[in-house]
Amino acid sequence: MITGNKSTSWRFFSWFFALALMVPVLVMVFAGINASTDLFLHLWSTVLPQYLSNTLWLGLSVAALSLCFGVPAAALISQTNIFMAKQLRWLLMLPLAMPAYLVAYLYTDLFDYAGPVQRFFREWFGWQSPSDYYFFDIRTLGGAAVVIALVLFPYVYMLTRTAFENQDRNLLRASRLLGCTEKQSFYQIALPLARPAIAVSLTLVIMETLADFATVQYFAVNTLTTAIYDTWLGYGDFAAANALASMLMLLVLFVVVAEQKARAGQRHQSSRPNTQQELKVLSMGQQVLASIFCWTLVIAGFLLPVFLLLVMAIDYADYQQLLSLIDTGGNSIKVATYSATIATLVALLLALFHRLHHSKWRMLPLQISGFGYAIPGTVLAMAMLATFGPLDHAINAIAKFFEFKAPGLILSGTVFAIIFAYVVRFSAIANGTISAGIGQIPKSLDLAPGSLGVKLVPTVLRVHLPLLKSSILVAWLLVFVEAMKELPAVLLLRPFNFETLSTQIYQLISDERLEQGALGAILIVLFGLLPIIFLNRQKDSK
Repeated sequence: MITGNKSTSWRFFSWFFALALMVPVLVMVFAGINASTDLFLHLWSTVLPQYLSNTLWLGLSVAALSLCFGVPAAALISQTNIFMAKQLRWLLMLPLAMPAYLVAYLYTDLFDYAGPVQRFFREWFGWQSPSDYYFFDIRTLGGAAVVIALVLFPYVYMLTRTAFENQDRNLLRASRLLGCTEKQSFYQIALPLARPAIAVSLTLVIMETLADFATVQYFAVNTLTTAIYDTWLGYGDFAAANALASMLMLLVLFVVVAEQKARAGQRHQSSRPNTQQELKVLSMGQQVLASIFCWTLVIAGFLLPVFLLLVMAIDYADYQQLLSLIDTGGNSIKVATYSATIATLVALLLALFHRLHHSKWRMLPLQISGFGYAIPGTVLAMAMLATFGPLDHAINAIAKFFEFKAPGLILSGTVFAIIFAYVVRFSAIANGTISAGIGQIPKSLDLAPGSLGVKLVPTVLRVHLPLLKSSILVAWLLVFVEAMKELPAVLLLRPFNFETLSTQIYQLISDERLEQGALGAILIVLFGLLPIIFLNRQKDSK
């Protein structure tokens, strides 16, 4: 029998990898607790309350906007006969491929005083100065919230749409028989049933918002992520930066725990739901309004930014850009490939351990290894430096003691730290994808090989892995794309003269020269589309 395996080496390596991914975070928290520097106390008495306020308001604003964008879009696509529903179904997921900082720069360039929109209005109406008219300022906390929500609302849309589509239609029919209108059935039955999915998606949105660095820095909105960066690089106080990082991590953890407590014990769905869809027929006016709403989200979140990038690439592309793109693109692909491969292999090890091992605590390694997704990239970078910096110094001291050549910063000063941070941050994505795939494999396939005398390794290689091919590929793609887009961690951990596409574009944006990096930005977006296209083709092939 394969299920109930008692391999001690398997248990050892599962716990080893899970705990190894947590060690840097624990080191950083310990360093932050012991930090009592004058700079931290000064920040606490002056600007830190404002940073905390901005962080909270930004998170709440993005969550509210994502809710307003994602839930109506999910309801329209899943429950109505909206025009071009099949196309909009996947088009509404495309904004996830756009990094928020790219959209922030492009919209600032489009809507600021010297941009084409305001120039057009001044020429059309004959206005001479800003005092002649009012135009919104996008480089504010509200503007940052709108930009971030435009690229994160697909989390809410996808999970809520799936929840709507999997609801038991018998419950809605019963409400209609009891005298409820279609509108009342939606608000009193369908929407409450989708609450768990909405809560999970909003948690993801808030975590991604709190982790954002480039957008808020470009818009000059001071949050905890910018405070961490400035405290370390601006003031050179690593202990105070660790303390701020610990505060941000605790804030994220509070969000996760609050979401789990809010929906603890909820069970809304019947065990054998009837998911046959009965679409609401919209009138012509409703069709127009619904289409305008959905297409506005697609255009504002994806199509318009991509169009602006293409225009920049066509107007400013040259041979030097292509050469630069080869170097930085190669670095990004190399780091993302290593990270995705390691994260996927670790996820396979832990998910199979949870499924096939007899250990009473076999679920814990999987849960512990997924904790990193709740940690912002800036915080992870501080954790890597707090852990690997002292280790590097210890290794060099030992080498000098034995009169060997000091190896230098082999852990904190190389791409090793970046890859390790990526694996910590994105293991939860691989874990979730592969665990979902394993959950679809019948338990009988765990038992049958053992009854025929087949041992664990051949069973996993011949039975489980072939059935998990699709899940493994999706997990690898998702981690690869997230690693390609990640900015804060690599910005703080990169070795000297090492640039990735994200850091190169960030530097160009900071210098107001995104035009020279438009090709690289398009490449990041194209990589971001890979899992969306793959998942959509999988859906259509079923």
